[in-house]
Amino acid sequence: MTKIKICGFSRDRDIEIVNELLPDYIGFVFAESKRQISDETAAKLKARLHSAIQVAGVFVNEDRKRIIKLCEQNVIDIVQLHGDEDEEYIIELKKSIFNPIIKAVRVKGRESPLEADTMKCDYILLDTYKQAQYGGSGERFDWSMIPSLTKPIFLAGGIQVGNVLEAIKQVSPYCIDVSSAVETQGVKDGGKIKEIIAMVRSV
Repeated sequence: MTKIKICGFSRDRDIEIVNELLPDYIGFVFAESKRQISDETAAKLKARLHSAIQVAGVFVNEDRKRIIKLCEQNVIDIVQLHGDEDEEYIIELKKSIFNPIIKAVRVKGRESPLEADTMKCDYILLDTYKQAQYGGSGERFDWSMIPSLTKPIFLAGGIQVGNVLEAIKQVSPYCIDVSSAVETQGVKDGGKIKEIIAMVRSV
């Protein structure tokens, strides 16, 4: 069964919502973003989170020491690298943590996912390419550009209730990743989260 990840949590109310609905993963954004949160806020939210939900920490070209600290403190369970991190960066990070690593790729063609597939990461996240933007565009890319990959795929980029079943059917991802699609006026919407979780789990 395809899993579901809801990214960009920042409020106590958000945690109350997901503790009831139990997505497989949620994401805390530590990179510069309108959804960015501090390490302290992330720790407080994680302490209130249901143990069945895993937290991915989203980083862009971050100092590895910060990531290691957040892993050691159990604030995050998975590391999501959304910047220009290369193979050496991932190898060095893996020397200090046991947490799984997701490497995000902004898809312009078949080459970038294939390159990421050879890295020492555990998962690949495929997102929409947008000039000078590391992710979170809310726009869909052409799924036909996705090559055959050996690593499990998190599929992001413009996925919402109107196309999520098509995404699962066409791409067969390990996990669907959404953020803005489950918001109303920039705030996480419990009704929208419930609807997309139900759709993903209906397949």
